[in-house]
Amino acid sequence: MTPLIRVEHLTTEFRTDDQCIRAVDDVSFEIPRGKTVGIVGESGSGKSVTALSIMRLIPTPPGKIVGGSVWFSERNGHEVDLLALPESQMRHYRGNRIGMIFQEPMTSLNPVFRCGEQVMEALQLHLGMDRQQARERTIALFQEVQLPRPEVIVDQYPHQLSGGQKQRVMIAMAMACNPDLLIADEPTTALDVTVQAAILELLRHLQRTHQMSILFITHDLGVVAEIADEVVVMYRGRIVEKGSVLEVFENPQHPYTKGLLACRPRMDVRLRVLPTIRDFMEETPDGTIIERQGANIATIIEQRAISADERALRKQQLAQAPVLLQVENLKVHFPIRTGVFSRVSGWVKAVDGVSFQVRQGETLGLVGESGCGKTTTGRAILRLIEPTEGRVYFNGQEVTSLPRAQLKQLRRQMQIIFQDPYSSLNPRLTVGSALMEVLKVHGRFSTDAERRAYIEELLVKVGLEPQHYHRYPHEFSGGQRQRICIARALAVDPKLLICDESVSALDVSIQAQVLNLLVQLREEMGLTYIFISHDLSVVKFISDRIAVMHAGRIVELQDADELYRSPQQDYTRQLIAAIPTPSVETIRHRLQAA
Repeated sequence: MTPLIRVEHLTTEFRTDDQCIRAVDDVSFEIPRGKTVGIVGESGSGKSVTALSIMRLIPTPPGKIVGGSVWFSERNGHEVDLLALPESQMRHYRGNRIGMIFQEPMTSLNPVFRCGEQVMEALQLHLGMDRQQARERTIALFQEVQLPRPEVIVDQYPHQLSGGQKQRVMIAMAMACNPDLLIADEPTTALDVTVQAAILELLRHLQRTHQMSILFITHDLGVVAEIADEVVVMYRGRIVEKGSVLEVFENPQHPYTKGLLACRPRMDVRLRVLPTIRDFMEETPDGTIIERQGANIATIIEQRAISADERALRKQQLAQAPVLLQVENLKVHFPIRTGVFSRVSGWVKAVDGVSFQVRQGETLGLVGESGCGKTTTGRAILRLIEPTEGRVYFNGQEVTSLPRAQLKQLRRQMQIIFQDPYSSLNPRLTVGSALMEVLKVHGRFSTDAERRAYIEELLVKVGLEPQHYHRYPHEFSGGQRQRICIARALAVDPKLLICDESVSALDVSIQAQVLNLLVQLREEMGLTYIFISHDLSVVKFISDRIAVMHAGRIVELQDADELYRSPQQDYTRQLIAAIPTPSVETIRHRLQAA
């Protein structure tokens, strides 16, 4: 049977004044009718550029498709090369025969237009509907993608919707003209695991209903295992491995694929250190990939597994450690103001009576969906948000009643790593200047020469280079920027670090490196962590105990391994069930059920 799409020798370049970057390098693969092909790889591997090249959405300049063809099979069997079509004819395919869900729904949706209008525009343009027909069809599409109250959401603006709802609007827009191919570019990356599971199930349902093909782009092989029929693995613009999802997971051939499979935190075994890509391959200066001797996933997992005796010893040591942080009945309520005079008509109870304690050297995981209150809890502990009620004690000292001057001194011992490293770094300051500022504010060292020597030492400690002192944030990758934020938090020699979704935006391979760094620093410096995340597998890897939050309250708090083995609450069971499980058994079961 003729595939819907045949990509042959596709090559896309980006030219600057001084160099030419080949983002997609001689890429060939097929997308069968009614099947899902997953393209997987780290940021910069070329997967999104491949999709944009198929749609001919590469910005020119600096980008240019310099070779290859993309054959689209019409319903009558005739094939058309999309790259050879005039732009006027390409518009018939783009948005009509091929729909695309972009990575970040908030930036893809126009904030000044209502959600319904943005879907109606495609219907009026491609299908010639009048405004009333387009509105009725949009409401039906919103029902199909399972949006609540579609007749209301059709008239709402993007900022009035949650992340998962915005993604459903994007899916409705891409599905508007009943396309043959749906390209989904990282559609679940920024979502909670439960919302991610719902979006994946929705895409499977739409595929079955409309018999369409899906090109699913992601950096997470766990997600690929949940949805794909075939897998294409990309690295540095090239395809390094492709095959059926079962073949790739059961018997991966390329060391890069093995690394991607191994580096996601596991739920079935606790590891000292997560595997990374470097455990499986190294790259020579000319780009040649060399597989490391003995780079076997099962062997590496076995070598790094923590035994029951080691785990019991750590629990015993922590039980004897002094309590560093005590939180008692913490509440943060935000007023709802209405009317001309902004009178308080109600309260949003973001944190509603949270109590827990953290011992010195311990890592407490705070996990829950967006809006559960976990970030607000972390910020209220540091008094970045003033608590409405309750008490916080740090090292025996009450934080909630401290005057500002004393609070500044105490904050040397309590630091936070924010979710988005780029927005939390000043783009106008070099790395050295940003860290120097922290040291000066807190009066560390007497001269700039001493401070600089300390900063360079700190950069090496977090896996960067001393010469990075003079670079600006935009010159670094996402993982490197997060390391800079860790260095900034460590600069004042704190005892407690609050990590607020500090790895959620990173590729799984980079995520593994940062998690390993945090574990290493905890052991070397005797740090105590509160680790906030919506991803239970990440939290389980790094935490000693886990507190599950829902609607501003802690609904369950117990040992990390026990929580996974024997969850007490239905909500915790839902979170665990929603985690992608990239095992061969799971894939076989899904394929047999289909």
